[in-house]
Amino acid sequence: MQARKMILKTDKNGYLIDQPQLPPNTSIEAIFLVLENKKQIGVKKYPSKKIFGKGRIIGDIIAPVVPPEDWKSL
Repeated sequence: MQARKMILKTDKNGYLIDQPQLPPNTSIEAIFLVLENKKQIGVKKYPSKKIFGKGRIIGDIIAPVVPPEDWKSL
């Protein structure tokens, strides 16, 4: 079995614009995933303007809050 990725484009009626060349005398199984609209891909999302830019980091954000001696897993 060989896998090939093809991105097929359709016109306003849903018909294929360019039909791909496929191997002769074979059976092909196709699963179609509809891609997102190009305008929506890569759109940055921001938090609400009420909270945007109001966060602050105070202290070390990497170190654990409690010392390792207090962990019951060790």
